Amino acid sequence: MIVIGADTHKRTHALAAVDEGTGRVRGQRQIEAEELGHLAAVRWARELDDERVWAIEDCRHVARRFEQTLIAAGERVVRVPPHRMGASRRGEREPGKSDQIDALAIARAVVKDGIERFPVAHLDERAMEIRLLSDHRKDLVAERTRVQNRLRWHLLELCPELERSLKRGSLAAARQLERIDRRLRRIGGGERVRVAREQVAQLRVLNRQVDALERELLVLIQAHRPQLLAETGCGALTAALLIGRTAGTARFASDASFARQSGTAPIRCSSGQRNRHRLDRGGDRQLNHALHVIAITRARHDPDTKAYLARKEAEGKGKKGALRCLKRHLARRFHHLLSLPAETPQSDPSTSTDVDPAAPGRRDTTIVSAAPAPMPCIS
Repeated sequence: MIVIGADTHKRTHALAAVDEGTGRVRGQRQIEAEELGHLAAVRWARELDDERVWAIEDCRHVARRFEQTLIAAGERVVRVPPHRMGASRRGEREPGKSDQIDALAIARAVVKDGIERFPVAHLDERAMEIRLLSDHRKDLVAERTRVQNRLRWHLLELCPELERSLKRGSLAAARQLERIDRRLRRIGGGERVRVAREQVAQLRVLNRQVDALERELLVLIQAHRPQLLAETGCGALTAALLIGRTAGTARFASDASFARQSGTAPIRCSSGQRNRHRLDRGGDRQLNHALHVIAITRARHDPDTKAYLARKEAEGKGKKGALRCLKRHLARRFHHLLSLPAETPQSDPSTSTDVDPAAPGRRDTTIVSAAPAPMPCIS
């Protein structure tokens, strides 16, 4: 069997094939980052060996089309985190850096650690749609924040008392924007007033776009994985992060692998008579953020979670240690939920019923479709 490392870029991909047992180089080439180049790479690999695994650096934006072609051709593909490739390259005897050196380092990283240690590439179109919309909303929120900051600076010059009266997050409300617009009209002309009014209009558009995307994400998640929305602390935006950043649980051999990817797996930091663990600062930080939001929400509102954290603190874990244990439990719980078969799209979404917002343990700002009762995340 051979392992083919691929260093992907916008216009070209560098490939390096090595023997799985010895790491000996079996072949190298560079292809164009287009469909004809992808097909040529498949033909080239099939001539080298009947059994092969493709190892692609985990850069989704530039590697996705190549992954799609390989999976459609029946090839086995694994994703290599960029830091693993960097560590492998430092161990190479050949100095310097090039695309071919990087491709070789990717392949040898997989040979060194074992193919089964790397997540298998999995393409879920519905999950990809949710991730794209979630990322787009995140970009719009960031742009809205920049416009809000610029507007506040102009208001500080035009009417400081109005700027001081604006609370954090108030510029996302249509009523506040209307109030600011009325005040600016009364001030009169001037270029600063004109710019400030244009920014108010821009914020109105961004607010509508952000809210529309959140509603669209809610509908998609209700149709795809409604069981996530039934979990305390998991709203539409958090569920979108979990679905999009996980990119299919089939690529994780176990919940332990998922915990490692989400940065919730315990890391030993023992010394002498002290035996303890610490938080993992690695993994996918967006996925870790989603689990952290759920953990904090449950710690505030869920009685069972409060009792669990108190028990862990009594064992000497401390607040951070107890929260780390909780996030590890949540990783196991949500790995199970994401591993369940996805819902099939329904032709008539109006048949769904609403969850009782007064149901015990429910803490969410969105109304979601009815789903099976959630299992407790803590045993």
